[in-house]
Amino acid sequence: MTEKAIALWSGGKDSALALFETKKSQSYKLEALLTTLTRDFDRISIHGVRRILLERQAEALGLPLKEMFIVKDASNVDYECELLKSLTQQRADGVSAVVCGDIFLEDVRKYRDELLAKAGLRGVYPLWKRNTAELARTFLTQGFKAVITVVDGEVLGKEFAGRDYDEKFLSDLPANVDPCGEKGEFHTFVYAGPLFHRKVTFTRGEVVFRDNRFYFCNLLPEP
Repeated sequence: MTEKAIALWSGGKDSALALFETKKSQSYKLEALLTTLTRDFDRISIHGVRRILLERQAEALGLPLKEMFIVKDASNVDYECELLKSLTQQRADGVSAVVCGDIFLEDVRKYRDELLAKAGLRGVYPLWKRNTAELARTFLTQGFKAVITVVDGEVLGKEFAGRDYDEKFLSDLPANVDPCGEKGEFHTFVYAGPLFHRKVTFTRGEVVFRDNRFYFCNLLPEP
């Protein structure tokens, strides 16, 4: 019997690529997407995308969405508590694996695996240790489309927020910035691609500066 899995889903390109590789392998039955949102803002945590766009994204992917809420400035303990509640419920529903989009940060994977183990689950890492420049090219050649939702102002300028994730964007990145933004240099929202039944439509709003560090592009859902 095919093993049941859920995907930790940020709405961004690494999540989409991990989902793509998992579906291609046919080794797991994907049950749902699990996303962390910040309740105060009603947006995807860190990525800053409105919940309505996340929900439309999940609909376009044809997968159920499980939403997990934390408050702004939540501690690691708060986050872990909520995540374990969500994961424990998934385990009770027969899920045994969790698909993650991590690529090379060893400490992040170790932390994630320890949390998953507490819920009796194991992590699946389809992108692990793959070359990030090659992953970026794969994302584009497979036909995925994404927009930059937030950039770290310590490594990238305001002008990068709101841009399409494309060849021009990649060529404009400084040499010290990872092509997949694996160290948090930027985050994305995927709105079309081979996994999507339809395109998620939106317009780009203003770019705002928050926390004295990050530039967020406000994506506005179209009717």
